[in-house]
Amino acid sequence: MINLDCDDLFDSWRQQARWLLSHEVDPSLVSWASEGVSDLFANEQSVPEGQGPFQARIPRLLLETLECAAQYRGDQRWSLLYEVLWRVSHGDRTAMMAGDKLGSELQRRLKQVHREAHHLHAFVRFIERPQGSPGPQYVAWHEPAHDILHSASEHFIGRMGRHRWLIATPRDGVYYDGEQLIHQRQCPVEWQQLAQNVDDPHGELWLTYYSHIFNPARLNPKVMQGHLPARFWKNLPEGELIPGLITQARTGKQQNGQASGIAARGGKRIAMKEGRE
Repeated sequence: MINLDCDDLFDSWRQQARWLLSHEVDPSLVSWASEGVSDLFANEQSVPEGQGPFQARIPRLLLETLECAAQYRGDQRWSLLYEVLWRVSHGDRTAMMAGDKLGSELQRRLKQVHREAHHLHAFVRFIERPQGSPGPQYVAWHEPAHDILHSASEHFIGRMGRHRWLIATPRDGVYYDGEQLIHQRQCPVEWQQLAQNVDDPHGELWLTYYSHIFNPARLNPKVMQGHLPARFWKNLPEGELIPGLITQARTGKQQNGQASGIAARGGKRIAMKEGRE
């Protein structure tokens, strides 16, 4: 077994995969370390030297697909990509399709990556820092399940204009300085502390608004958690309210069709005009 480590970088994996493919090394003979952990049960095998004779023609679409799928964190993260590459380079393009067992897993990972990017766009909450503060004007904390931060955060460059902003995660971080997007694979501790400890001057106003627009009569917890997974609640300002609002709906508040604070208010009597029945 050939043990390799690409440091969880697609460009490094790509160079290693090209070299293996040139020697026509079968996927069953290769193992990649993921997050620094290698296969403990693999036997070391000598590595071929130099470039091999096999020259494969790889479709550009395949490389783009593999680069996207490489953002998925999970078992056989890099080995699966090489197996797909191997089969396609040998004329079997069904490895990219959902009808194939390998292709089905590839497509599942792609969906997970795209969904996680959507979660970043939907659930990141930027908090404005006091005017005149050095560094970013807006900061946010997020905990993605896959390595989508660098590519998916480009979405905010157009949305935030020339403002400086930062997104920190437990793993990596991005900082836009108004001109370029800076990605740190290991998020600096100061970025993490800044994003997690900043005070939101409009926090109470937002919580009041959110609690008042909540409609218990229309609540479907399963659907809600499908669109807003519970793992994100702890990092959302409104997250602390959601369990209580769900409990209210389950204990009879659905009949009001309003948040409890609104339902308790007195109504205004409307007089009937004469001549109407």
